[in-house]
This record gives sequence, structure tokens and C-alpha cells, in this order.
Amino acid sequence: MWKIQPTDRWDRDQRHYVKKHPDELAAVMRNLGRYLDLLKNAKNPMDVRAGFLHPEGNGILAIDQKGSRGNLQETRLYTFADRDNCIVYLIAIGNKDSQQCDLQLSRRFVASLKQETD
Repeated sequence: MWKIQPTDRWDRDQRHYVKKHPDELAAVMRNLGRYLDLLKNAKNPMDVRAGFLHPEGNGILAIDQKGSRGNLQETRLYTFADRDNCIVYLIAIGNKDSQQCDLQLSRRFVASLKQETD
């Protein structure tokens, strides 16, 4: 069974999205739930495919807001699935303006996580 592990950055981002972009947050969280359902039957987290999932390299997967009604701002939740420990890390959430910074942060997070296990 997969567990969710939010990072401190995710907690800060989520508080912002609750206040400023609640519909986008709800859409991304709904897709996170769909992703977790797909993971239950997958042997490898990177084998999971859906229109709202975007592989970003280094095992990072972005989950977007697609599939929801309305004209929502493009939003991505950056995750990393540690298949050895069945943990999905919630790293950050952002929009197109913060995408490059969010990706850099996510890459640093995954690199430090991998260093801890080596």
C-alpha cells in the first residue's frame, strides 16, 4: 500500500493554494488520488500512464489539473515515488511561472533522497 509523504515545501505551497487557487488544488488532488489508484496495480511507478501525468526525469512525476471542469490555471504537483518503500513524496505545487524553480527544487530533493539511501 502506497503512503503519502509531504515535504515542508509542499505544506507551504498547499496553504497558498488553499487560499488563492482552491479549484486548482482540488483538481490536482483528485488526480493524485487517481494516480494512487493506478499505482496499486503497477509493478513500476514510472510505468503508470495517464493524460494528467508528466514524467520530468529523475523519477519526478508532475500531476496536473486536467480532467476538471472550468477554466483552471495550469497547475502541477511534483511528486517522486519511492517504490522500495512504497512512498509517494509530495514535493511542490506550482503554475507555469514557477515551473523551472519547482523542477530544480524537485531534482535537488530527489538527489538528496537518493544520497541518503546510498
